[in-house]
Amino acid sequence: MGSVHGDMTIAEVLKLDKRTVEVFLKHGMHCFGCHIGFEERVHEAARAHGVDADKLIADLNKAIQA
Repeated sequence: MGSVHGDMTIAEVLKLDKRTVEVFLKHGMHCFGCHIGFEERVHEAARAHGVDADKLIADLNKAIQA
């Protein structure tokens, strides 16, 4: 299994592991339901939502390693 990095799109992260949906929700991000956000890069989405990208990526990686 791979790992999440900031240049991945939301779609790529979701394909990697569906458990990442919970992480996005925890951070107040509903990007997986947005037609624009789906193609947005993780670091771009984090910035747009005022979320710490490093923390988000760390949490996403923890979820896929669980």
